Amino acid sequence: MKRSGVADLPLHGGRVPAWLAERMTKLGTGIVESVLYHYGAPELLSRLSDPFWFQALGCVMGMDWHSSGITTSVLGALKRGVNPRSNELGIYICGGRGKHSRKTPEELRAVADRTSLDGNALVRASRLTARVDNNAIADGFQLYLHAFVLSKSGEWAVVQQGMNDASGMARRYHWHSATVRDFVSEPHTAIVGEPQGVIMNLVDAKATAAQKALLSVVKEHPEKTLEQTKKLLLPRHHDVRSSDVDPKRLGAVLALAYEREFRDFASLLLLEKLGPRTLQSLALVAEVVHGAPSRFSDPARFSFAHGGKDRHPFPVPLKTYDESISVLRHSLHAAKLGDSEKMDGFKRLDGFVRTIEAHAEPIADLPAVIAREHEISASLGGRSVFDDRKFMARRGQLSLFPK
Repeated sequence: MKRSGVADLPLHGGRVPAWLAERMTKLGTGIVESVLYHYGAPELLSRLSDPFWFQALGCVMGMDWHSSGITTSVLGALKRGVNPRSNELGIYICGGRGKHSRKTPEELRAVADRTSLDGNALVRASRLTARVDNNAIADGFQLYLHAFVLSKSGEWAVVQQGMNDASGMARRYHWHSATVRDFVSEPHTAIVGEPQGVIMNLVDAKATAAQKALLSVVKEHPEKTLEQTKKLLLPRHHDVRSSDVDPKRLGAVLALAYEREFRDFASLLLLEKLGPRTLQSLALVAEVVHGAPSRFSDPARFSFAHGGKDRHPFPVPLKTYDESISVLRHSLHAAKLGDSEKMDGFKRLDGFVRTIEAHAEPIADLPAVIAREHEISASLGGRSVFDDRKFMARRGQLSLFPK
């Protein structure tokens, strides 16, 4: 058994505003449902256990691209959206931050009662992963978030996060119950879910060896454990810089959105007449669902779908965000009724972007792209937490001077 990955993130406080949290729940659930529709539960768990893909998911959902808050907000949004539909989707999300993490055992046993899985084995796996990550870190990180994502077959992924107040950093840990699975390897077959090794199920009657392997990891020296993981280290600066983004990949997305011949064809792929700004967002959403594993090495690029709540790289364009959710939801609804054309259109869209990237070789001018986004922000309903604070400040001032 091995940990899948580690991400080091600047530690941020604050809360996700309701206007963004609601949209994150809808979009995140739609992305989860899309991955399940195309690739199945094992692939969803594999992706959640990859720190680069997880960070890209948070960015495309409109969270701050580099902060520790992505972990809490993404998992909270998915739990709110997925759990009411767990019987339909076959995915259960247990635990969370703080007091919610301590409820993980009882939540896992409740799922086990409904699914005939072994609740005690699941609780044991949950506790062991938490123990490993607390014991494997000797530099002051303390776990405060533990989420256990479980499929109806008993396969699972764990995402947990610790903080170090002294360094101002958070560290996120990813686990997957597959003994041999490397999502950040190059072959596209890893994306479509073809077998990459034996799937380990700790709730299986033959899982004794796997449980012993977890115990052996606990006893290993911390440096050895960390050397065997995939690591994502994000900078402390808030703004998105050219060094944070692959300009060729972003350039292909922008070319699709703003070059007339590409834009018309992209709309045709989605069976929708869409404006350029929505196409830009949907192309990045499509890549989160269908992209090859090697393409998530620059997760900041996905913040160019729906911005960030702290205005980095630009305020969240609410009109575009809502249209993205609408197109995705309509596609999923049509697929349930037997019409898969719109859902398959997202897959074709992702392939088309990569074709543009390979043959047209567009290069994004990042400062110009960000400046343009700020120019059109008001017309797209751009909003950030700073706008909320200004509104509250004005309300407070007016209350002091009633007419």
